[in-house]
Amino acid sequence: MIKPHGSETLQPLFVQDAATRQALLKEAESLPSLLLNSAAAANAVMLGAGYFNPLRGYMNLADALSVAERMHTTDGLFWPVPIVNLTDDVSAIEGAQRIALRDPNVEGNPVLAVMDVEGIEVVPEERIQFMAEHIFGTLDPNHPGVATFVGLGNYLVSGPLQVLNFSYFETDFPDTFRTAAAIREEIRERGWKKVVAFQTRNPMHRAHEELCRMALERLGADGLVIHMLLGKLKPGDIPAAVRDACIRKMVDVYFPANTAMICGYGFDMLYAGPREAVLHAVFRQNMGASYLIVGRDHAGVGDYYGPFDAQSIFDEKVPAGALEIEIFRADHTAYSKKLDRVVMMREAPDHSKEDFVILSGTKVREMLGQGIAPPPEFSRPEVAQILMDYYRETAGEGGA
Repeated sequence: MIKPHGSETLQPLFVQDAATRQALLKEAESLPSLLLNSAAAANAVMLGAGYFNPLRGYMNLADALSVAERMHTTDGLFWPVPIVNLTDDVSAIEGAQRIALRDPNVEGNPVLAVMDVEGIEVVPEERIQFMAEHIFGTLDPNHPGVATFVGLGNYLVSGPLQVLNFSYFETDFPDTFRTAAAIREEIRERGWKKVVAFQTRNPMHRAHEELCRMALERLGADGLVIHMLLGKLKPGDIPAAVRDACIRKMVDVYFPANTAMICGYGFDMLYAGPREAVLHAVFRQNMGASYLIVGRDHAGVGDYYGPFDAQSIFDEKVPAGALEIEIFRADHTAYSKKLDRVVMMREAPDHSKEDFVILSGTKVREMLGQGIAPPPEFSRPEVAQILMDYYRETAGEGGA
């Protein structure tokens, strides 16, 4: 199987031994504590799960700035996005060498991790702006990733972590949330050698389904890991539980046995386009995937990125040998009326726009909200039914 990024073996920061975990939880009761924001909590979960291997904790300011500008830490590790703990109030932990990190997303704010504090640095506003512009390629306050990042706070708390749980992801998504180590183990058990990863934050329609098939066939891969984001999205996005149900139904009905596994990871969407695509590749390598499907406007939002910027960054800014994982470059896929099947649009040069079944996300949401199933060329009827039930329910609650 492909090696993890930056080390020979995966080194997740979750404390495996139950007795040690209990001792740390007891110790945490007497430690100064910091209530994390959702972004920092998501970083802790990803560190604990091994997805951010080989990082040992939150980056200091020098590393964060270096990663933002050059996609390398100060000691030369290739890394695409700063993994930081920014906060707006450090009064409770000033002078502390060891602190408890509390979870903002679980009632009662239980301890998520114990941290050795190596630094508490004040980050001037211009440095926050500098990092945001490099990560997101814009400082537009309407960009949801920019808005989140610049609002996290101006204190950067760095140091190594011992992660004690996986927040709400394990309890809310017991059948779906998996650590990088657990996915590697399942890949091994299935006997897969060459594995394709598909990133999704949406339900999968026919085009996504066929794109995964194309990648499996063209790469001669043994299996597909459909790896869905389970964390926070922007308002209006479909909740993880609904996406999960849609994807499971599609795989159950339309994929042969032992060709696809469904799992998810605990992270908040950054909407960082190209930089986030590279981060996706890093942590897919850590979970054992040989390839990541990178499609049109991967991890994008609005019109902030060109349609294939998330592919070209791998040619222009990822140094040769920095990653072992490779990308499968996908164009927009759609159902061809001429050919009676889903194709990549660039592979159908004799087609006009009218030859494809193309529906905007807004149009699909309108149809589903009115109880109208999208055409079967766009969405599998079993998937459409789950989505219609969801939209009917939210409309009944005054949410749609």
